[in-house]
Amino acid sequence: MTSSDRTLARDIDAACRLTGTFTLRSGQAASEYFDKYLFETDPALLARVARQMVPLVPERADLLGGLELGGVPIVTVLSGLTGTGALFVRKQAKAYGTSKLAEGPPVEGRRVVLIEDVITTGGAVRDATRALRAAGAVVDTVVCAIDRSAAGSTPLADIGLEVRAVLTKTELDAERTG
Repeated sequence: MTSSDRTLARDIDAACRLTGTFTLRSGQAASEYFDKYLFETDPALLARVARQMVPLVPERADLLGGLELGGVPIVTVLSGLTGTGALFVRKQAKAYGTSKLAEGPPVEGRRVVLIEDVITTGGAVRDATRALRAAGAVVDTVVCAIDRSAAGSTPLADIGLEVRAVLTKTELDAERTG
């Protein structure tokens, strides 16, 4: 864990890991589910996660882009802690009003660090990266609360994106067995 908060993995796991019968996004059935919104809606846990993200944000960041929906509460707190401006990045540009993909200041020519709650395969991050790059942003880093990708994998290397995580699946799983 990159964090100096040694109890964070235990507390996140205790708050968010649910047991029962669940249908995953992939359509598969599972007996466990990780409900990330349970830490994002808990002000104390959210603040602890955001504090641990601060040293993971590259110094050269111009803007922090929180991905809809889970990255938005995190980026709001993190922006306040770092003094770096925030963007709220939609899954797709809205079809009315300003028709923006990213709500906030212009991104063209600016270094945007993406902020996400949980990364498993990185699909949403990949889509946001491509869209922001097409709008002229420089995107090379994503900071996430939890990297649930397989140990040793780099799910976003194919698009040149570095993943920096507060916690990993391995660390959370160790709380179940430890």
